Amino acid sequence: MNSPARPDDRRPLVKRLADASEPYLYSAPALFLIIAVMLVPLVLGVSYAFRDIQLLNPFSGGFIGLDHFRALGRDDDFFRALKNTLWWTGASVFLQFVFGLILALLLDKPFRGRGLAQALVFLPWAVPSFLAGLNWAWLFNPVIGPLPHWLHALGILDAPNNILADPDLAMWGPIVANVWWGIPFFAITLLAALQAIPRDLYEAASIDGAGPVQRFMSITLPFLAPTIAITVLLRTVWISNFADLIIVMTNGGPADRTQIVASYIFTQAFKRLDFGYASAIALVLLVLLLAYSMLIVFLRQSLLNKD
Repeated sequence: MNSPARPDDRRPLVKRLADASEPYLYSAPALFLIIAVMLVPLVLGVSYAFRDIQLLNPFSGGFIGLDHFRALGRDDDFFRALKNTLWWTGASVFLQFVFGLILALLLDKPFRGRGLAQALVFLPWAVPSFLAGLNWAWLFNPVIGPLPHWLHALGILDAPNNILADPDLAMWGPIVANVWWGIPFFAITLLAALQAIPRDLYEAASIDGAGPVQRFMSITLPFLAPTIAITVLLRTVWISNFADLIIVMTNGGPADRTQIVASYIFTQAFKRLDFGYASAIALVLLVLLLAYSMLIVFLRQSLLNKD
């Protein structure tokens, strides 16, 4: 015996199709913007990696296959920039995380003026990166800045010289500026995660005789682990692609000792006007960052499943 048809099944086909497509019609403007703003430039950029796009060559634009990637495999400047990127990203993320965690732990304790302290901690994040790089370049200039003289007085420098002009020390200038500029990101996100931890757990641990270090290792760190994973992932991707401070402070010098992959892409695209080769470098960086992101997401998911 056939079951009676539902009332919805008796509606005209056009009406059923209109009702089924209604959610997609509502989201169509947002999807159109995403495709227009993100996917189209991405597809064009990837296609440039396989084409000869040189603005100064009117006969360029043809398909050349993997020639850019073969040239990239023989490019010593690229591998030097990749090595510098690892140093720049690793040192920046590690120092930002350590100082951000210390600030978050301090701001998690109630004290008079905590709201003002939180606002001051967030202040560097509000400074434009170009202005931050310019200010730190002035601070490292021994003619108008105090930092070389202070470092010389502390015995760190043999003379009050500009470290941005020293090939062995130049990378520390942008790293210090980047750490100062990026600490608020870790401080604010970790502080929010700290405030979400139930206080009853700390009280119970204290009653059981757990000290501050034991409470931190057994309660604070496990609760912060998923947040730490995602914040480290985001900052690593951002800093790897972040060349503003380096371009403003050193422009990749001296002798390419501060040239990272992101600034090398900028050099190839906007100084040598070779957009094809720059796109090939950008595609390699994209693949490396995607692999790293997948690894961090997998580790974070493992932590969540373990909890």
